[in-house]
Amino acid sequence: MTPIEIPIAGESIRLGQLLKFASVVEDGADARAVIEAGEVEVNGEVDTRRGRQVRPGDTVTYAGETFAVVAES
Repeated sequence: MTPIEIPIAGESIRLGQLLKFASVVEDGADARAVIEAGEVEVNGEVDTRRGRQVRPGDTVTYAGETFAVVAES
């Protein structure tokens, strides 16, 4: 399955913000809940830190979908 590219402005974005930006959670409370429940992987490993910084080149997987973080052009 090809990852869905999520372009970000700047060097990084917090994991919770990325999930909201990708429209896979409705708000910050939902993001916190799924991250703390261990439902989100960053680069193939579960990460329970909502404030985790993800950068271009990282992949995030949640609910069977994989997102590739890329620099906004």
